[in-house]
Amino acid sequence: MVHERSSERRLSQSSYVGDIGAGVSLPAELTPGSWSALLSPRLAYFAGVARTEHVTRAAQEMQVPQSTLSRALVRLEQDLGVDLFARHGRTVSLTPAGRTFLASVERALGEVERAAESVRADADPASGKVAFGFLHTMGSETVPGLIRAFRADHPRVRFSLVQNYGEAMIERLRAGELDLCLTSPVPDAPDLVARRLDEQRLRLVVPDDHRLAGRKRVRLAEAADEAFVTLEPGYGLRRITDDLCQEAGFKPRIAFEGEEAETLRGLVAAGLGVALLPPPAVPRPGVVELTVTGQRAVREIGVAWLDGHPDTPPVAAFKKFLLGRRGRLLPE
Repeated sequence: MVHERSSERRLSQSSYVGDIGAGVSLPAELTPGSWSALLSPRLAYFAGVARTEHVTRAAQEMQVPQSTLSRALVRLEQDLGVDLFARHGRTVSLTPAGRTFLASVERALGEVERAAESVRADADPASGKVAFGFLHTMGSETVPGLIRAFRADHPRVRFSLVQNYGEAMIERLRAGELDLCLTSPVPDAPDLVARRLDEQRLRLVVPDDHRLAGRKRVRLAEAADEAFVTLEPGYGLRRITDDLCQEAGFKPRIAFEGEEAETLRGLVAAGLGVALLPPPAVPRPGVVELTVTGQRAVREIGVAWLDGHPDTPPVAAFKKFLLGRRGRLLPE
């Protein structure tokens, strides 16, 4: 069989693949007329006939009409412009081109099979997966306690955990990398659904030899002349700190910007500055934590997810569990 079919678009694609070198994997194009869109529906038929070397037997095994299978193979060869089979009456055998093509087709079909099994496994109600993001300050006690309590009734559900600051988690939520995230402040965006779950009182943390260390309560304005150690811009707690200081009538003088609250506590103990922080999981020596009065110094904790995004059964179960912890999310 001689094939004279050619395509300027396909020639361009083949040249590009050659330029970048053999062995480089390119994303499949699914535009109309692309190789992927053109050939994909017929690849399983090709592999089935190649395995049995008999069109009738392959049609029976695949439960498709023999005429449908035969037409699919002819179209496949016509589209490629290459003979994949040598015909011997009712049997067929692969040509050298067919053997080369089969090796890649089997790898591609194997990847599709593994991908299908993976997404089905992740959606399994009993043993599926939840991609869950949470704040650094939630990692030592809150999140481990939540997962432990949830797994008491769902022992086989798996978690893919991401610990990050709020804005980064929202980006990953929008990118489809997370199902749910525990964050602060509670986001307000048209593409997200967010529910307030709890709140933490923030404390003014000072060194134990500080002029305010003998107090139990303090107005934030009394720290207006102090150097502050804070989280970097983009962190929810940094935004809350800036807003509370502005409300108290001053802009904080920043001595250090970090990524983790307990690091800030250590720097406060070292005398580098003061900080507005949630309560520690374990008391830290060298610092005194003062109740802030005169304004509502709290951070709200909430759970967020993409609006209109369908939940798998394990995600729906964990979401229901989190919403059921409203008002008692945080350890006492």
